[in-house]
Amino acid sequence: MMRPAFTLTILGLGGSVGTPPEGIAAEVVVVGGFDELDSLGATGVAGKIVLYDVPFTNYGETVAFRAAGPSRAGALGAVAALVRAVGPPGLRLPHTGALRYADGAPQIPAAAVSTEDADRLQRMQDRGTPTRVRLKMEAKFLPDADSFNVVGEIRGREKPDEVVVIGGHFDSWDVGTGSTDDGGGCVVTWEALRLMKKLGLRPRRTVRVVLWTNEENGGRGGLAYRDRYASELASHVMMMESDSGVFRPTGFGFTGTDAGRAKVKDIATLLRGIQADRISAAGDGADIGPSVEAGKMPSMSLDVDGNYFLLHHTPADTVDKIDPMDMSRASAAIAVMTYVIADMPDRLR
Repeated sequence: MMRPAFTLTILGLGGSVGTPPEGIAAEVVVVGGFDELDSLGATGVAGKIVLYDVPFTNYGETVAFRAAGPSRAGALGAVAALVRAVGPPGLRLPHTGALRYADGAPQIPAAAVSTEDADRLQRMQDRGTPTRVRLKMEAKFLPDADSFNVVGEIRGREKPDEVVVIGGHFDSWDVGTGSTDDGGGCVVTWEALRLMKKLGLRPRRTVRVVLWTNEENGGRGGLAYRDRYASELASHVMMMESDSGVFRPTGFGFTGTDAGRAKVKDIATLLRGIQADRISAAGDGADIGPSVEAGKMPSMSLDVDGNYFLLHHTPADTVDKIDPMDMSRASAAIAVMTYVIADMPDRLR
């Protein structure tokens, strides 16, 4: 008996190849991870569409199936790959994002499906119902185009060559508007400098805001900054990135020395009134990472309380999700932390 057809909600993955014009139709095999894929081997995978149905734990763990899953499946003869949305369940939203084809592995089409659709396909396989999917994707590669980091600064009054950098990235996935990932991060870091300027505050050191380009598609904005300022990174005091959405700020992540952490904790007491005084174990970011590593300096990130991974890389990433009061609090927290670090008699180490 022919089973009724239903439509999957999908988003192609960044960097994926397209399907032939007529699409690809094949049986789906659902796996719970790389170990299960490898146990099936080419015998169980060749000629099929592999669905990685791996529930979201955290981004660092679960994103591996989006990034490396297509190549792992292609190497065993799969004709396409589907990945459960890398985010918590919610409103049948697939989450796009970049994949990385391994050198020498077949490049097969790949797309994200919603958690609800992944669960449905898993249930069908569990009860022994053969399932076929027709996948049609018009993905294509366009030539590289120029893009630019946007840089602004307040020059330090005593030590202008020592620099504190803050910022976010302004590129985003086109299915939404990038308001949470990461337009809001750009606004609150830019606003921190505007507040200093409006209040007539000029710290000892230079405070620089950078709106990074190309974070979502290779991180070349961060790499370009590192290369352009390579000879000056030893004079960079700290770099901070806001790329976790603009929700209620709870504090900052910090990576650096114990002495630096103690100093940052002292500064954070100024933010106790808005409950943004927590200093967590680590602070970093994709854009600041290359420069932080090269310059061996402390790094920070804004910590917030919000469901970032439900929204990012989806059509739901729109400005209506941002609370203006949260944005104001985040801007204030960043301004306070940044100004004090930039104005201390001794540099943060």
